[in-house]
Amino acid sequence: MQNASVPADSALQCSLRRYLTDGIKSLLQSAAAKLKGSARRRFLAETVRELGPGGQGLAERELGWNRGTIRKGMHELTADVECMDAFCLRGRKPSEKHLPNLLDDIRDIVEPKAHVDATLRTPRLYIKLTARQVRTQLIEQKNYKDEDLPKRRTISTILNKLGYRLRKVKNTNRCRKSLTPTPFLINFAR
Repeated sequence: MQNASVPADSALQCSLRRYLTDGIKSLLQSAAAKLKGSARRRFLAETVRELGPGGQGLAERELGWNRGTIRKGMHELTADVECMDAFCLRGRKPSEKHLPNLLDDIRDIVEPKAHVDATLRTPRLYIKLTARQVRTQLIEQKNYKDEDLPKRRTISTILNKLGYRLRKVKNTNRCRKSLTPTPFLINFAR
């Protein structure tokens, strides 16, 4: 009995492969590439369901689709539930997660050297330190290790998030009255 089922499966695969022409393959692959998340998984599952028995393996071989994604889509289709993607749990965590006291330590270093805008037009605080200097002071004063700390650009971003701007403090320009008239005004008055 097993011998009779093997040729039937291979015959079924050959007939399914015949229907998957290059045009249909490219159409299905481009449609799947345009969809994201649950909608993509449902599309894969519906396509495999239409291919019939052996469709998962055929879709994996011929279309390059992941069998695990197809199974998840089949589960979503049969159970009529949407599996939530946990994108926020992926990737690198922010440096504040690795070093919980980093923000407070940066504030301790920067706060005594912060200046308010001289024109008082903005509530921003300006500091005369560079991000590289803040990083070296974190190593020297707060006993952080060089390999544990984020790089200069990340510290610059953290300083901007905290409301500090790494710019020179502008001095107010006072208008001074000249005691002697300028040559232009003397020639103009004549």
